[in-house]
Amino acid sequence: MKKGLNRGALPGDWQPNQILDTAKEAGFDGVELTFANEGSLHINLSNDELRAIRKHAESIGLELPSTYTGLNWQVCMTDADPDVRANAARINERMLEIAHEIGANTLLIVPGVVDEHTAYDDAYNRARDAIAGLIPKARSLGVAIGVENVWNKFLLSPLEFARFVDEINDPHVGAYFDVGNILAYGYPEQWIRILGKRIKKCHVKDFVVQRPGGYFTTLLEGSVDWPAVRQAWDAIGYDDFVTVEIGPMRHNPALGARIMAESLDTIFSLS
Repeated sequence: MKKGLNRGALPGDWQPNQILDTAKEAGFDGVELTFANEGSLHINLSNDELRAIRKHAESIGLELPSTYTGLNWQVCMTDADPDVRANAARINERMLEIAHEIGANTLLIVPGVVDEHTAYDDAYNRARDAIAGLIPKARSLGVAIGVENVWNKFLLSPLEFARFVDEINDPHVGAYFDVGNILAYGYPEQWIRILGKRIKKCHVKDFVVQRPGGYFTTLLEGSVDWPAVRQAWDAIGYDDFVTVEIGPMRHNPALGARIMAESLDTIFSLS
């Protein structure tokens, strides 16, 4: 497996090359870049600008395996308004193009939300149809779509998640599994085994289970049973990026990145 660092693990005002250089120096194999409406990584960067980022990564021996945008939360593919859903499709199509230009083989997508305005069954059907609609572009660009399990009150069972992926029934669509996100209502090692080969990529963070509530924390300091997770990865033959998704260390982000990389080394060594 390879060690990945999510862009959010370093300060928000850092420029792309500084992010990449720091991740490389910390011992990571790749960086997951995230794109927004503004800032140094925005969705309207030109293809030349995107290729320059890719070129710098390649020059220092760093991969850019995956990407995503937080705009999936603001412009939701399960919204009741068809105009909002159409805009969500345009954003995700652009993100597929960005993934292609930077050399990422996976686009993480948040598959909408269930709330007081969006019923569970409507969300399910809209998300399934929206993702299916992205497949032709994903296929043409050689980019897979990874649907992430997030705190959106949706796809709350590994059996349902597997069914969701299977109903779309295309090799370009799978799961982007987040280990830490599951602790509030499940066991990551069980989800990994059930999702199996459907998993395209993995996020890791730790989570302290408390009732009520709970809270995220750094790797190896929470309630995740890391030996069980490591064994589950082995059981399904997972051998791709495991990307840390934790906020930056306040006073020394570079040190925080090094600690994250060493924590991943520890996790990978477990059996």
